[in-house]
Amino acid sequence: MAIRNQLPPWHERMRLANGREILIRPIRPEDAAPLRASFQLLGPEEVRMRYHHAMSELSEAETAAFTQPDPRTDFVLVAAEPYAPGEALVGAVARAHTVPGTKDAEFAILVSRYVHGMGLGRHLLQRLARWAKGRGLERLTGDVLQENEPMLHLADSLGFQVDGERSNETLVRVVLDLSETEGDSTEVEAA
Repeated sequence: MAIRNQLPPWHERMRLANGREILIRPIRPEDAAPLRASFQLLGPEEVRMRYHHAMSELSEAETAAFTQPDPRTDFVLVAAEPYAPGEALVGAVARAHTVPGTKDAEFAILVSRYVHGMGLGRHLLQRLARWAKGRGLERLTGDVLQENEPMLHLADSLGFQVDGERSNETLVRVVLDLSETEGDSTEVEAA
């Protein structure tokens, strides 16, 4: 359950099913080194499910893209240990990027196996949808590997639909129509 008492906007504490407390907050430039270090702890399959190909490390450019988002078009949250930015190990990253010339945002989420299956991915995806809706965007989309059944199930449970025209034998495009979400239905409490 998330606790939001006396925290800055988009900051919240969350206690995971295993009892560990994490802090969900917007990413900061100081998170570059911990983000790269956390990436080293990921298994090859975790990386492939998110990036759709093998990678052994985050490049400087990729790290900068995550840790220095353009606030006009990007929103990046991290789920990290409850320590100061630059000192906390990052367990998950969630990003929404506004697609130029559209009312769409593309999402990407990476949750470490150490905190996988505890409701964190659902919680982060709900936060991305809330951000996109608050920006007046109409759709939140993401490309998911066909074999990534947990992510496809999560998207389906949150109301995402499969875009058959944008899917192929490798990737499934999932789309959440934000105009169909009532009020702040994306604020469902994470289990």
